[in-house]
Amino acid sequence: MNPTVLTPILDLLDLAGIALFALSGAVLAARLRQTFVTMAFFALVTGVGGGTVRDLLIRAPVFWIDDPWVAPVCLGTALIAWFTPVRWWEGKGFAYADGAGLAAYALLGSAKALAYGIPPVPAALMGVITGSVGGIIRDVVAGRPSIIMSPELYVTPAALTSALTVAGMLAAPWLGVPEAAAWSLAFVCGFALRAAAIRWEWGLPSYGDRERSEN
Repeated sequence: MNPTVLTPILDLLDLAGIALFALSGAVLAARLRQTFVTMAFFALVTGVGGGTVRDLLIRAPVFWIDDPWVAPVCLGTALIAWFTPVRWWEGKGFAYADGAGLAAYALLGSAKALAYGIPPVPAALMGVITGSVGGIIRDVVAGRPSIIMSPELYVTPAALTSALTVAGMLAAPWLGVPEAAAWSLAFVCGFALRAAAIRWEWGLPSYGDRERSEN
């Protein structure tokens, strides 16, 4: 028996995250001056890639196969990208929107994994996978370096969101607070970290930085 995973709040976060990730894939294809077929493929694989990998790992039905909205949302964002100038989607505004989608998807991935009985640490990792893998697949297909290969804070905000989601959902019954409060805190913290990284260009130190600075 499949557990009931989504609430109306998480439903909206799910579709919002899918749309934002799909749009990022479609915009990348537009920058590369690809056909609409390629743009639609990029939108779909970016929108559903992380959630598909998560569902396969937690042995759940792949979420978008039986959902009547997910594929149309991805294809609809491809249409939007096709009929709009690329410059509309450039700059930090779109990066902030992508950060919100990252936090939403990481939250959803962890919450779904917990609902399927996955232990806390793997459940948190499922949130990271949900938020990051679609973009990684997009970059690999496009033949460009993935953001995971740079020190920029991207996976780290997803990890923060996921960890807070798991901790909050486990603690909520003991504290007598609704799970929605835990989701809200996790989303706000994860998005705030990603937004700060965009605003001030924060990054993690790379291996060997200390040796180079000492030489």
